[in-house]
Amino acid sequence: MKIPLNIKNETSRLKSVILGVANNNGSTPKPEDCYDPKSKLHVLAGTYPIEKDMIAEMDAFNAVLLKYDIKVYRPKVLKNVNQIFTRDIGFVIDDLFFKSNILPDRINELQAINHVLNQINPSKIITLPEEVHVEGGDVMPWNKHLFIGTYTAEDYPNQITARTNKAAVDYFIKKFPNKKVKSFELRKSTNPKENALHLDCCFQPIGKDKAILHKNGFLLEEDYNYLVSFFGKNNIFEITKDEMYNMNSNVFSISEKVIISEQNFTRLNNWLRANGFIVEEIPYAEIAKQEGLLRCSTLPLIRD
Repeated sequence: MKIPLNIKNETSRLKSVILGVANNNGSTPKPEDCYDPKSKLHVLAGTYPIEKDMIAEMDAFNAVLLKYDIKVYRPKVLKNVNQIFTRDIGFVIDDLFFKSNILPDRINELQAINHVLNQINPSKIITLPEEVHVEGGDVMPWNKHLFIGTYTAEDYPNQITARTNKAAVDYFIKKFPNKKVKSFELRKSTNPKENALHLDCCFQPIGKDKAILHKNGFLLEEDYNYLVSFFGKNNIFEITKDEMYNMNSNVFSISEKVIISEQNFTRLNNWLRANGFIVEEIPYAEIAKQEGLLRCSTLPLIRD
């Protein structure tokens, strides 16, 4: 039986997901080989995460997913390849699976989930045009809306932290004429405390009508104001620059009520509980050193 893809939003009850793997992760990269400024900072500081710690964190994540009876797929383990962040390599909108046009060095990561893709109706798998650059961290279905993080300045080709271009926004506007596609210009920087690598590094919807948000992640104040207006100021948890750096917006929703969060996110987790959420806390601070967290490590396939 084929996997019946269904992703309408970020928070409906999760039924099936691809969770990354940290096994055989490879050695610590050279600073010049890092894809993001936060990883580079930790390489230079000698604090880059080690494999056994990351495996333990992913095992804790997997255990919570299984506790909620979620079908969990894992990528085939490749030798000396970082395969933690499955959100980068693909994403589902409605009943369509989109293969990301990712950095060329990472194409093997996509091939490592072929055993899952083979269970999807081939007509539902979309290979994007070559000029459409996009990663799943920048793509957020939200019912009749589709939120997309982008960077459209002229220096886009020189920004390794710019992952989703204007051609991607134009593509999804045409692909989903019945959705309101709203793009947001993200701040790109070699300073990890200033850089919004993906949209989910500075924004994420939670529950039915709430959101986590960081103003400085957006280049344009009007984009930030759009989200404040959309969700309502009282429904937004504003994170600080340090909290964005630590990836507080990158939690993961199992349902409209249950959120998996990092155990050190004290202020956020207290706010979530005060607002009626069940918070499943796990350790994930080592993986966070690579500028990715819980949402980045997942590729949801089915939500109710």
